[in-house]
This record gives sequence, C-alpha cells and structure tokens, in this order.
Amino acid sequence: TVITSSALNKAKSSQEVFFEVDLPKTAFITNFSMSIEGQTYTGEVKEKEKAKKQYQKAVSTGQTAGLVKASGRKMEKFTVSVNIAANSNVTFILTHEELLQRKLGQYEIMTRVKPKQLVQHFEIVADIYEPQGIAFLEAYGTFISNELLPLVEKTVTDKKAHISFCPTLDQQRKCPGCDGTLIDGDFFIKYDVNRAEIIGDIQIVNGYFVHFFAPPDLPRVPKNVVFVIDRSGSMSGIKLEQTKQAMLTILNDLAEDDYFGIVLFDSSISTWKESLTKATKENVSEAQKFIQRIIDYGTTNINDAVMKAVDMIMKGKRDKNVPERSVSMVILMTDGMPNSGESSVPQIQENVLLAMGGNMTLFCLGFGDDVDYSFLDVMSRQNKGLARRIYEGSDATVQLQGFYEEVASPLLSEVDLRYPDNLVNSLTTSHYKQLFNGSEIVVAGRLTDYSLDNFLVEVFAQGVRNRQVTKDSSLTVTLRDSVRFVVILHKVWKQHPYHQDYLGFYTLDSHLLSPSVHGLLGQFYHGVQFEVRDMRPGEVPEKPDATMLVKGQELTVTRGWQRDFRWDVKNGENIPCWFIHSNGNGLIDGNHTDYIMSGLFMTV
Repeated sequence: TVITSSALNKAKSSQEVFFEVDLPKTAFITNFSMSIEGQTYTGEVKEKEKAKKQYQKAVSTGQTAGLVKASGRKMEKFTVSVNIAANSNVTFILTHEELLQRKLGQYEIMTRVKPKQLVQHFEIVADIYEPQGIAFLEAYGTFISNELLPLVEKTVTDKKAHISFCPTLDQQRKCPGCDGTLIDGDFFIKYDVNRAEIIGDIQIVNGYFVHFFAPPDLPRVPKNVVFVIDRSGSMSGIKLEQTKQAMLTILNDLAEDDYFGIVLFDSSISTWKESLTKATKENVSEAQKFIQRIIDYGTTNINDAVMKAVDMIMKGKRDKNVPERSVSMVILMTDGMPNSGESSVPQIQENVLLAMGGNMTLFCLGFGDDVDYSFLDVMSRQNKGLARRIYEGSDATVQLQGFYEEVASPLLSEVDLRYPDNLVNSLTTSHYKQLFNGSEIVVAGRLTDYSLDNFLVEVFAQGVRNRQVTKDSSLTVTLRDSVRFVVILHKVWKQHPYHQDYLGFYTLDSHLLSPSVHGLLGQFYHGVQFEVRDMRPGEVPEKPDATMLVKGQELTVTRGWQRDFRWDVKNGENIPCWFIHSNGNGLIDGNHTDYIMSGLFMTV
C-alpha cells in the first residue's frame, strides 16, 4: 500500500505541515520519504523500540522524525511534521506491507481515510492480481452515501481486479459551498480466490516460495467445546449482559453433532450439567435459559474454572460419549486477573498446560482495559490457541460472536506441512493445531536452489496424508490406519485437442476390504471374469481393437498403455491394459452417472 499526500503552503510565512496516517497493526512500514521543492529525503525505518528512543532524541534536537503509535483496536497511527517555507510544497510518500489473513472465507483490505479537509485531488486506486483467479470481490466505504456509491468503480476479470474511488472537490463536500468533508471513515475491499487444488497454491519467486493451504469442500469436524464464563462482581452490568446476549446466539450456531458444556465461575465453580451434552435443539434451548439466569457475584477463580472444563472434556473422551473424530476446545471469557488467593500466574499457566496435555485448544477472550491480557495471551498460545481483547462498547456482543465464528468450524486438526530438508530452509511455522473453515494456513520458505520450479510437499492432518508435486498433485487417504488410496490430479498438456485434467484413483490395499465392498472401484476389487477375442486393427496401428465378453455383454475394447502410480507417485509404472469405451457401459454396474458426486469429499 502506497499512501501519497501533497501539500502547498500558501501563506506568506513558513508553517508546520503534518502527515498523519492510520495503518493496520499487522502491517509494517517499508519506506517513507519526503520531497520538498524537488529535494527528496528518504527516512530510515527502525524497529519500534529503537525508533522510539531515536525519535525522542531527534525531536529534542529539532530534527524531523515520525513515530508509530497505537490507534484504536486494529490500527496504528504514523505521524510526522515538517516546517515548510512560504509558497513551498511537500510530498509525503509512505509504503507499508501486510500479509492478508483469510477470515470467514475472504481477504480484507482496509484503508482508513481521514483527510480532515477537502482535497483537491483525492483518489483510492487498488490493483489485485491472483494467479488462482478471483472468486468474488466487493468494495465499499463506511462513509460512502448513495450519492457517492456510483463513484466506486470495479473492473474484475479472471485473475485481475481494478478498483477506484475518485470524488471531485464538490462531491467531497458535506453540503454545497461548505468546507466540511464526507470523506471520513474506512474503505474496504473484500475478496476470495478460486480454490481448485486440494493441496493449496504454491508460488515460487526469486528463490523463495509461499504455500497457501485452504483446501475446498472439506467436511467440518464435530467439536467438543466448554464455555467458561466469568460471573464475578467486576462483570456486573453491561459486560455480563453483552456476554449473555452473545452466548444466546453462539449456542444457536452449534451443530447437532457438537457436544458442549458451560462452566460459571466467581470465587466458586458451577456448571450447567456435569458432563458434555449433545447440541440438540432441546439441549440448546435449556442451556439458553440457564445463561439468561446468570447473575454476578464474588471474585474470580480462573484456575479451578479452566481445570473443571478440561475435566469435562477428558471424561467425555474416556467414556466415549463424544465422537472419536472430533476436536476439543475451551473458550474462556473473563474481564479480570487471577486473585491474590489463587496460585501465581506462572503456576496457573503450568497447571492448564499439564492438564490439557496437547489434547485440546484454549481460546481466551479478555474484556476491557483492566484484564491481564498478557496472562491470557501466553496461556492461550501455550495451548495452541489465541487470545482476543474484547473492547468495551456497544458492539462487544458482535465482537464475541465474530470471534466465535472464526473458530466455530474446525476442518482439520494437527496440520503438519512438510517440505524437503535438502531443498528448503528458513521455514516459517509449518505445524498448526487446527484449520478452521474460512481461514488459511500460509507457510513461506527459502529454496536452496534458486532455479527450482517444483518440489514435493506433504501435508499430514488428522490421519489424512496429502502429497503434492507441482506438476501432478496426489493425495494419499488412509482409512482407520489400514486401507490406503492414492488420488492423483493428472494435468494434461493444455493444448491437447480433447483430453482434460483428470483424477486418477489408485488402491493400495484392496485385499483388506470386505467382500461386500462396492462402488465405482469397489466392484472390481475381487476380480472380474472376462474373455478377449477377435483382435483386429484399430484406428491407431499400435492400438488394436478387440471384443471383450464380460457380464453377459460383448464390448468393443482398445489395447493401450497406462501408468500405475501406486508405488511410484512421481514417475509411475507403464502397464498394458484394455480401454473400455462409452464410459464403461456394460462393464460397470448401472450407469456412470450413478457414481458422480458434487465434490470429492461428499457422501451419499
């Protein structure tokens, strides 16, 4: 993002000119420069703590310096000022970069615009290029009225998008002839990309790679969740009411195959039910009535409350009352800190870490400015989760619901992305406890060979193993640590007159399946009786035709060769075979349309 601001001092004496910009907290400044009367001055970007010390020293000696400070929930403010001579101009240019994080199925680019005055030439221009293709895109501003809406122009093609917003001086005015500006708020661009590859998208540039992993069409995994709610005296009033309102909505969003529990705490602990309960409509309704009856009382006992939640989940697993293939999480909501009567902060963190033992995730929501946020943040990270500060305000309920939506639908657990040790180094985090619906895992690394344009990637997640080579992608699926299948995406030469990319299914352990197995492949696992006769020349000399007698049918078949990738995923083994025409009609049971599904991971 490049932000450019030009100003002219029309006064007869020198004046101080301020440049003030809000940028996302997740962004980092890569360049800042000022041009005064044709002379360019390039700033030196420093890490924040070093910059703060140098800023104070520079200001005390009269030098020009800028500093980034926190500004609200998601933004930081960069401010710099410079003295400009009469009738002189200055141009500020700030460049910042940011890794867009995919949340709830979309990327979001937010630009805060607060010029505080009419601007002679105002424009927002964005150009987006996505190699996978753009699935959808929307652009809007919190300050854009119906009159300004037509000025938001969008041009979207397959892989590119161009967005612009360029109001004239008069269109910026709050009213005809007045100096007040309508431009005051946030401009949003939200979009997502097409996701055809199960393994994700890998981009290689100048010896570095980035792997974007967000596989489409994965079924959600049932979850076991315990909500741990602070009802101590400090939560009284609006905070507790907003928590209760959010919980009513959150409980409604539970799926019927989820299991949940509720723990309330002040200086004592109480539960809705002693064990995890299936999220049926009746149980959810009963839990909502329980939530509405919560009243504030006493001080806090975070340690015992979280330990109670852990016990409920572990008991559900031991007694096999929850689905075997499920993920477990604890969501703690509090506005306080451990009381002096409790164990020390490090002791509580150690207790929780030992109790959870890597078997579940902890998410912490801290209300207001008085919460010991660092305590919650460390404890969450130790248990593969994250903490979020809930700001006091009228939208606290929405903040709570928004956070829950992000983590409500786990798709994979224990996601481990592996890359060849001899080809890749300087790797970012490549193991994640969970992948949630609508999110994305991003791994970056440096290649040892700058000329490399493809390499092997393996993804392991909850007993499912994926493997990719950039030309042909493969997925090895293991059922209950027994039967294995290899699914390979074969990419055909793009200029081939009729062949298209296709999926090849290869079975490694058909002997382990039961005699009653069926399906497009299953019907052949135990052998098929057939006879081939009347071999004759085909359309291609090296591929003769013949007649196959099978299942009481006479079928015309063609001799050919096909690669078997069961044991050599990269090269395959060339084997002779007979090709059946007409989508296998006469060979397969029923018609080929009987076996078509809307997605690879769909079930009947």
